[in-house]
Amino acid sequence: MNFWIHSFRQLTLAAAAFACLPTSAAWSQDTPSKPVRIQVDLAQEKGPLKPIWAWFGYDEPNYTYMKDGKKLLTEISRLSKVPVYVRVHSLLVTGDGEAALKWGSTNAYTEDAQGNPIYNWTIVDKIFDTFLERGMKPIAQIGFMPEALSTKPQPYRHHWKPGDNYNDIYLGWAYPPKDYNKWAELVYQWVRHSVEKYGQKEVESWYWELWNEPNIPYWKGTTEEYIKLYDYTADAVKRALPTARIGGPEVTGPGDKNSQKFFKAFMDHVVNGKNYVTGKTGTPIDFITYHAKGAPKLVDGHVQMNMGTQLRDIDKGFEIVASYPTLKNLPIIIGESDPEGCAACSEDYSPQNAYRNGTMYSSYTAASFARKYDLAQARGVNLAGAVTWAFEFEDQAWFRGFRDLATNGVDKPVLNVFRMFGMMPGTRVEVKNGLAYDYVRVRDQSVREEVDVNALASKDKKSAAVMVWHYHDDNVPGADAPVEVKLTGLTGKNIKLTHYRIDQKHSNSYEAWKQMGSPQSPTAAQIAQLEKAGQLQLLAAPSRLKITKGESLISFPLPRQGVSLLQLSWD
Repeated sequence: MNFWIHSFRQLTLAAAAFACLPTSAAWSQDTPSKPVRIQVDLAQEKGPLKPIWAWFGYDEPNYTYMKDGKKLLTEISRLSKVPVYVRVHSLLVTGDGEAALKWGSTNAYTEDAQGNPIYNWTIVDKIFDTFLERGMKPIAQIGFMPEALSTKPQPYRHHWKPGDNYNDIYLGWAYPPKDYNKWAELVYQWVRHSVEKYGQKEVESWYWELWNEPNIPYWKGTTEEYIKLYDYTADAVKRALPTARIGGPEVTGPGDKNSQKFFKAFMDHVVNGKNYVTGKTGTPIDFITYHAKGAPKLVDGHVQMNMGTQLRDIDKGFEIVASYPTLKNLPIIIGESDPEGCAACSEDYSPQNAYRNGTMYSSYTAASFARKYDLAQARGVNLAGAVTWAFEFEDQAWFRGFRDLATNGVDKPVLNVFRMFGMMPGTRVEVKNGLAYDYVRVRDQSVREEVDVNALASKDKKSAAVMVWHYHDDNVPGADAPVEVKLTGLTGKNIKLTHYRIDQKHSNSYEAWKQMGSPQSPTAAQIAQLEKAGQLQLLAAPSRLKITKGESLISFPLPRQGVSLLQLSWD
């Protein structure tokens, strides 16, 4: 089968799409016939390679403690040398804790017949316990509105499914509180409970944030009502734990003018506004958050990504933050940073999402994260993390086409890119210019002409790593790219080279599943085979690097949408 448009529920569409694909002459993104020379200078340090990739999130908090959720969280925690931060929605939503698409609940707050608060932290604690048991940290999202506090509580719960109108989800949980003091007390009690249960030092390492995407219908109030809610929330967090970190506003799409208006109104208030609680000027903020998404579409029967759209949103957010001198150095968390905007929208109803199962998702991730470092450095801002909004979906068809990291407990190719990131040392080094794309060209034009063959490199005292990708926005077949990585500034002796690869034949459970005939009820033996295929794999046996005067040349072909990690270690 053809991986770029394959879907087990889309066989008819795929066949029709392939039949009408344009001829190769119409595909302008030719693979270079001459070797692509990538020069990596280990002597030229570019500052820390922050683990901005070690941040993940998902809509459905109750998946956290389910079978496959626990398994995936364990895998994610093991791929990183630093604690992984996890962000989930609906931590204050009223309900029985049943998991469903785009839905979650904890029943943390209800009221008795007299309107007195009843706090129940059982499910919230179960979620956070699952994180902390694995050495992970929560981005504690304060939201959404409990039913008893909502100004418009009914209808409250949605029953959305792929193919439904996305706007159907925004119900009673999205409204402002009918009593801001009761809301503040809820927040205060939650933070205080967390300190009592987990200890002050632990909770100080968390991030507390207010709401999600309040510039779209996730928030049914006005901009000013969100600002008011933020003041009450921040005050409550700081009363419970003065050293806690609180931030916002988690707007989405800073490239959009309405989003910018919301973002700047919030930032203006943080700096100069009259606080709704204290009456003083300004409000506490310890980090700044917003979202950035790409925009894939179906073109001539194949998926065409739009990395430029995502990078422009990221860059506009950086620009806005940098325009506030007193806030410019605060940590920035891109609270959702993805190729598009709906993880639970499956491929069968949204064919533009057919990139998710195969290697296009992994090559996009490698190429886009590398450019996030460049954009932050160019704007002079403090990028702390970029949350990949992808997890897993319990009890769904195999490789259904959700934006997830694993399917039925089997890791997908994209998770192996994060394993590669986790193996990279902490000091970034120079990758020389002269390649087809730099971050400016990708931001402004996306990757629509030549292929993007490029690299990210780092080192420490005893090791180095070079991540190389072969990416294009158009997911069409193409020849392997001949790659030459020239290493200079080598100081170690007896250097061992270990070459990891993600492509059609390596680290790819999706291809293994298709070769089995795309079974929806695989046998135990097949599942074991798929789990093995889902792990990061070597391209070849480790070898010793040939070095001449501190330099070495590593040559290899890299398939379209493939990613390699060259890991070097020495005595």
